[in-house]
Amino acid sequence: MVSTMALLPAFLRTARMTRQASRLAAAPPPADDEAVLDAPDDRLSPALVAAGRGEYDAAAALLAATRRAAAWEDRDRYVRRLAAFARSRPEWFEDWRAAAPDDPDVLLVGTQLAVDRVWPSPARAELLREVSPLITAAARADDRDPVPWRIALDHARGSRAGHRYFEELWEAAVRRAPHHYGCHVAALRYLAAFCCTVWGDTPHTPHGSHHECFDFAELAALDAPADSLVQALPARAALGYLTADRGPEVPRERLDAAADRAVALSGRFPAADPWPAEVRNKLLYVLVGLERWDDARAQLHLIGPYATSYPWNRVSDDPLGHFMRLRVHLLTGAPHTAPAGFLPTSPRPSGEHRGHVTAPDH
Repeated sequence: MVSTMALLPAFLRTARMTRQASRLAAAPPPADDEAVLDAPDDRLSPALVAAGRGEYDAAAALLAATRRAAAWEDRDRYVRRLAAFARSRPEWFEDWRAAAPDDPDVLLVGTQLAVDRVWPSPARAELLREVSPLITAAARADDRDPVPWRIALDHARGSRAGHRYFEELWEAAVRRAPHHYGCHVAALRYLAAFCCTVWGDTPHTPHGSHHECFDFAELAALDAPADSLVQALPARAALGYLTADRGPEVPRERLDAAADRAVALSGRFPAADPWPAEVRNKLLYVLVGLERWDDARAQLHLIGPYATSYPWNRVSDDPLGHFMRLRVHLLTGAPHTAPAGFLPTSPRPSGEHRGHVTAPDH
């Protein structure tokens, strides 16, 4: 087997230093009863409401706008959320697909939906191979769009593709969007899986893949602008370390540096905004895991009411309740300890919980 470190050069581009990120902004504390789970932003919300009525025009307009503006981070997030909604309420999407079967946005949502549907299956690897033509069609529909390539990267991990094939996909993805966060997360997760002795989602990493993941994430962050979501990639690697069977120890200073990058990035976004909520909730988990209580409370102020299913669904079947208990504990309880049961005794699958359908964090 080729060394995992041999994968890293294909994942990385020439590093360039960026300016120091701005400091964390202050915000008023949220009210005790003020919290929502996986709240859509003000652009996605009308599309979901319309889809709930069986109408697809708003979703079509939203995704067409992201394509025209090359707003690839928004596009990726909206595709995930619309596909998750279509998984439980498919009628509006089937009407859209029947009306415009070759539309790039229809093809993209349909591809994400197909991957999401088979991902939980024990026969995932075999079933994902049947999805390959859909990914190809979505990629050909708009050659600029990196989102089909992010789906292809997830698909490659789920179907146990070899590293040479994955590198080809990665190179195609970063040619289209060098700092696309979703593609970087997909590469990070593939790299973690590649180091495992068993393919799949096992958390056991006997060959030190956490160090390989940190190498990749740190170099990618150095290469990215200071306001890029890729700055949160090392914290994502830290989250993987904190939620898995640890394996070889990662030095504390490396974990702290990862958290520092994400704290600086979080400070660049407005407080109580649903758009950066995903990054901030993951960062909060890392900060509590590192017992950085003051920084954790600062993130709670910035998160405001916007909880996200992941990472709290790794700990509890009630992620919103878990988030709210953590918030109360840190803001009004014992401020220098983690609440009982904060860290899972074993990793939990992400995705659906108690009927609330979320965009899977593959």
